[in-house]
Amino acid sequence: MSGSLGRASAALLHLGRGILLRGLALRSLTAEGSSSSGGSGSGSTEYLDKLVKKDKVVVFLKGTPEQPQCGFSNAVVQILRLHGLTNYAAYNVLEDPALRQGIKDYSNWPTIPQVYLNGEFVGGCDILLQMHQNGDLVEELKKLGIRSALLDAKKDQDSK
Repeated sequence: MSGSLGRASAALLHLGRGILLRGLALRSLTAEGSSSSGGSGSGSTEYLDKLVKKDKVVVFLKGTPEQPQCGFSNAVVQILRLHGLTNYAAYNVLEDPALRQGIKDYSNWPTIPQVYLNGEFVGGCDILLQMHQNGDLVEELKKLGIRSALLDAKKDQDSK
């Protein structure tokens, strides 16, 4: 990634919550129960398995993409935005305590946000940021048939 593009992405990540993002697909959750291990509740393995495999890109975050409720969730939203992702499944864990604990148990990862690509757990904010910075996220999105907007931005910059 070029230096100026890296600085631009870093600047966007530091803008904080002030940016309202439009056009993001947000799936609202309906709590089917509160069981965190079995059954069909919002924290159950079966329910979470369906959620993470339903869409190519799935994010469990605090708040919504339009209004993230923590800096780490905001950073994940901004990284995805930089890559031009506007249609991904986002689940607000603050709306459902069973979902919040269930997704931590499901992934064996203690923190939120959590990102899944093609049903596979990627990690949290720190891992997504690292993948963004080293170019791995562009490659992973390409495997999903998603062209990163950063490729177009780089091409436009190179042509100038």
